[in-house]
Amino acid sequence: MVLVLFCITLICSAAVGLVYQATKGPIDAAKAAKVTQAIALVLPEFTNDPGTEKQVIDVDGGQVTVYTAKKGDTVVGYAVETFTNNGFGGLIKLMAGFLPDGTICKVETLQHSETPGLGDKIDRSKSDFSVQFEGKNPGTYRLAVKKDGGDVDAITASTISSRAYVDALTRAYKTVQSLTNSADHE
Repeated sequence: MVLVLFCITLICSAAVGLVYQATKGPIDAAKAAKVTQAIALVLPEFTNDPGTEKQVIDVDGGQVTVYTAKKGDTVVGYAVETFTNNGFGGLIKLMAGFLPDGTICKVETLQHSETPGLGDKIDRSKSDFSVQFEGKNPGTYRLAVKKDGGDVDAITASTISSRAYVDALTRAYKTVQSLTNSADHE
């Protein structure tokens, strides 16, 4: 009986391993395509593959990934995959596009667990909340909700989600600024 159970377990484990190996490549390719698509949504037209020109930076207990987009040899912008753990539902991930001067091009929500009908309005498909950031430069536009003295119109009845979104966007902006400032001094 032990031998039979061992054989069944061995066969099942081998099958799971084979399925994992068979699906790993397509899953990785789909993830890469999703990131490339998100980059294309938040930045002006580019000719390079930003996925090959990325920098992963440890920030605030997590990782922020910066993708540099170029048209020819000219940098047209930076797409920043950023995060916050301050959402009402926990983790929120954004892809924020910045022009070389720090101006926000567009922001797309990649992942969230916010309350349907309230906090999920951070998603572009649910409301125009993210549109208010387009064309704004955080150097002069205060990235904080109006309740906190900033320029951001919070989502009605969802200040926590709005603050979390701004937190992630601020993290992205500061990361881009630190990278571009360090590149200017080299």
